[in-house]
Amino acid sequence: MTRSLRKGSNGSSLMCRSGPADTVIVLDFETSGLSPDMGDRVIEVGAVRVEAGSITARFQSLMNPGIRVSGFIEDYTGITNRMLRAAPPCKTVMAQPADFIEGHDLVAHNAAFDQRFLDSECRRIRRRYAGAFACSMLAARRVYPHAPNHKLGTLVALNQLPASGTFHRALADAEMTAHLWLGMLKDIREHYCIRHISFSLMQALTRVPKAAAGHFLEQCIRVGPE
Repeated sequence: MTRSLRKGSNGSSLMCRSGPADTVIVLDFETSGLSPDMGDRVIEVGAVRVEAGSITARFQSLMNPGIRVSGFIEDYTGITNRMLRAAPPCKTVMAQPADFIEGHDLVAHNAAFDQRFLDSECRRIRRRYAGAFACSMLAARRVYPHAPNHKLGTLVALNQLPASGTFHRALADAEMTAHLWLGMLKDIREHYCIRHISFSLMQALTRVPKAAAGHFLEQCIRVGPE
């Protein structure tokens, strides 16, 4: 169910309920397949820490899943079985990104996919995380409804965002997603005159029907804290 947002106290409450949307961890996984429920594992993790709108730290590592990946995955990611055999095992690596994300809300492009794998790998090492997820792809469908599609590469090119590294490598995708996320926040501020955008507001935006996104954001105009 979509939470309604009205001008006044309700709007202000939603905008202030969580931390600022420009202080997050942006996360990306490359994986052996589509579903941890089918035995697929993470083969590379990339993450960037964004604080007050600037990237302040990065983490990247290959992970040996203990299984061979298909030729399709090798071609898609550029990560070969030989590279993975030389990488540390997943259980050794995952403690580091678990520490890196601690205490932060999380952003990913197609976040449901990354969240499933994060949950699965954290369970394997008996770790938990407290941060909530927001999806940059769902947000982009509402902020940029006329984009030809909402793939990360398309949105980066459309908005002329910095593109470093290679698509479908975890750290490069995490960095580009961070630039996309920050670009959306900038466009929302400028177009709707919303000075303070909370993480919870961006989460709520992703749940609003696409056709109603503009109206939703209009209700937020100037209701943020002074």
